Amino acid sequence: MATKSRPRYGSLQFWPRKRARKFLPRVNWLAIKSKTPGILGFISYKVSMASCSVSDNSSNSMTKNKKIIIPSTILECPDMKIFSVRFYKYNKPIKEIIISNDKKLKKLLKVPKQLGKIEDIKEEYDDIRVLIYSKVGETGIKKTPDMTEIGLSGSVEEKLEFVKSHISKDITLDDFLGCIGEEKLVDVRGLTKGQGFSGPVKRFGIELKGHKSEKGVRRPGSLGPWHPARVTFRVPMAGQLGMFSRIGYNKKIIHQGKIAEVNINKKSGWKHFGNVKTNFIIVLGSVQGPAKRQTLVTKPLRPTKKKIKLNYEFLGIEK
Repeated sequence: MATKSRPRYGSLQFWPRKRARKFLPRVNWLAIKSKTPGILGFISYKVSMASCSVSDNSSNSMTKNKKIIIPSTILECPDMKIFSVRFYKYNKPIKEIIISNDKKLKKLLKVPKQLGKIEDIKEEYDDIRVLIYSKVGETGIKKTPDMTEIGLSGSVEEKLEFVKSHISKDITLDDFLGCIGEEKLVDVRGLTKGQGFSGPVKRFGIELKGHKSEKGVRRPGSLGPWHPARVTFRVPMAGQLGMFSRIGYNKKIIHQGKIAEVNINKKSGWKHFGNVKTNFIIVLGSVQGPAKRQTLVTKPLRPTKKKIKLNYEFLGIEK
């Protein structure tokens, strides 16, 4: 009988396979480029998947000018505010100035009574980033806001002007979408749904052994040779599955708006979420994580021509 030839089980791209330390992953903001000055990321919350009715206006499409139904994901995007401004030099933070002392932040960190002033900065710097927190209380999901560092686009002067114009003011979804441009592509970063402690069959997809096996069916046949006398990390074994940080690249924005203008809610509300109460975006395809999971929507790292050519006119949601 010929030997089996197949790819190995389980990807070695992600290692170690353990739970992420935080819900909102960090981003290499220097790698994301934008010609328009503004903010490069936005905190959102997954609502649910839905079937969207759209008119396909893509060029050279087989369904051009026809009504089609496509799978999509709704993300609620409440306004954000700046907590502090971080000044960088040679990609290392040299100074942080806190410009907000919101009472809601006391659950996250120590809020100072006296605020700093951006004019007090005397050190030389070559980059500016902001520590942002979301006004998640407006959504009704929870009260404690989520906080993360987000990069800015443009020159150093344009970044400083953006910060000054948004001190004690809300950063809306339009501020972020204005930085994306006409491509309407975003990357969605977040954690997958947690599965807990899982065996190697579910975790790596190995085949079940024969029913006459003496030492178990749902386990690998061998953990390795006698020598070297150790178990390598390449052996599929039981362990944590899910709650891993993943990125969904080049998600096409089908529609964005305010719930006061376009009501996309069901009569009974979205399952495990409720009703959308603030701004929202609808992206093509699926997004990792369960309902209410916080995600970070960013400008695309490497946009593709295939996704840029997609042109959908939003007609409604199939309820």
